[in-house]
Order: sequence, then structure tokens, then C-alpha cells
Amino acid sequence: FVAHVASFRAIEVLDLRPQPSRVKNITFTQANLMQLPEGMSACCDSVSSLHAMEHFGLGRYGDPVNYRGHIQAVDAIAKMLKPGGRFYFSVPIGPQRIEFNAHRVFSLLYLTEWLAGDFITEQFSYVDDAGDFHENVILTEEAITTHCNCTYGCGIFELKRK
Repeated sequence: FVAHVASFRAIEVLDLRPQPSRVKNITFTQANLMQLPEGMSACCDSVSSLHAMEHFGLGRYGDPVNYRGHIQAVDAIAKMLKPGGRFYFSVPIGPQRIEFNAHRVFSLLYLTEWLAGDFITEQFSYVDDAGDFHENVILTEEAITTHCNCTYGCGIFELKRK
């Protein structure tokens, strides 16, 4: 994803781990997103977290163990975004659980309630357990309570900062 974006515009990458490589149009900042990086309040028109948030706070990648790490990171992202900014967000969906120390799987009920505090869901799509892509799905009560019939799917949200 980063390489594709960098082919047509500058992009900044934040990661807990160091990144010694230098690539045109990519600026790297080493940061722990479980807290707002200094000087990054309301600075972004768009933030992407694609299959990363499920790892925050589990210690697998050198981050401190923190049960609320994913919550703190999304709070920091919300603060980084300008009002009306876009948050592109994907995580595993299914019955809520932690598969320690690999990752979390989020229920759609949890995600929709949690994200509604700072964001408006503009679009939701998902990849089901069989690998089939379902685009622009309406999040009905049934879809939310059944996790779109996923045990380990991939929920893909386009969110707008309130």
C-alpha cells in the first residue's frame, strides 16, 4: 500500500519499529501510536491503519503490553486527523477475542460502538472466511450481531472524523 501511494505522492509512515531503508516520497517516523506523537495534532487529512491495530498493546512487536493499546492508538489517530479527515481502517472480524500474543479479532458490535465516538462510517466492506470480497455492505443489526457470518474475516472501514 505504502509503495503504491508513494508512486504518486509523498506519504509519512509511523511505526514502532525502526526503518533504516530510504525510499523516495516516504518519510518515516518511529513512534508509539498508543500515544499522540508530539506535534501531530490535527495534522493529517488521511490516516490508514490496515491490519495493524489488532496487534497494538500485545507486545509482539516490541510495544509495551497494554490491554487498551488499540483504544489508545485509535484515540491518537482521531487527534491526528483534521475534522472531516479520512481514516482507512481494517482489522480481523468475528467473535471478539485475543489470540495472544498474535492479534485481536473484533466483533462488529464492538467496532461500530467504539468507532462511533469519533467517526462516521462512510463505507464498510469485508473479506469473508472463504476469501470472498463484499463491497459497500450495509451494517444491519443482523450483519453486526453475526459478524457478517465471519469467524476470522477482514473488516474494511472508510471512516470520517467528526
